Amino acid sequence: MVRGHEHPAEAWDRWRGKRQALLAEHPQSPVAEEQRPHVTLEYFGYDPSLRVLAAVRAVEGRHYDLTTSGGSSYGFTHFASARFGLEGSDLSLELYWLDGYGGGLLLPFRDATSGESTYGAGRYLLDTVKGADLGMIDGRVVLDFNFAYNPSCVYGPAWVCPLAPPANRLPVSVRLVSGYRVGLPPKKTSRGARP
Repeated sequence: MVRGHEHPAEAWDRWRGKRQALLAEHPQSPVAEEQRPHVTLEYFGYDPSLRVLAAVRAVEGRHYDLTTSGGSSYGFTHFASARFGLEGSDLSLELYWLDGYGGGLLLPFRDATSGESTYGAGRYLLDTVKGADLGMIDGRVVLDFNFAYNPSCVYGPAWVCPLAPPANRLPVSVRLVSGYRVGLPPKKTSRGARP
């Protein structure tokens, strides 16, 4: 269990292993089947300073159509904002309720690493339909950016993902999951020799 674990770094290690297994073994993995045994998620080390408690402020629900990686859109309702401090900055991110699909809370974001050392369209921090949230402490939501992850569209073009909206762009660098690589073994030539 990750959510109730008393040691966040240990919970993170467990979570990384589960994410790796999900991409490599799950029948609905976004990674192409022939690449699954060779996919490796790459992470920066666990950074306790990236775990913050955010004050949640409800806002009057406003419907958005967030653009997706495929050019279509998903309907969301912006229902709250989360305010927190990170790297000496007072920051805020919008929280969205997914109107379709499986419903649930979604927190997509971009930061100063997006498009440089991380996926350009952003990453996800909360996605309750997939069980990706760490709960609350003393009435504030736990935002542990170490647990941010790439959306499925990073791994396969058949997957369509909501992109982080302009309001959820952070001016700081959040170095966590940097990406993934697939180390496929060399293909055999027609004579059986390796190229």
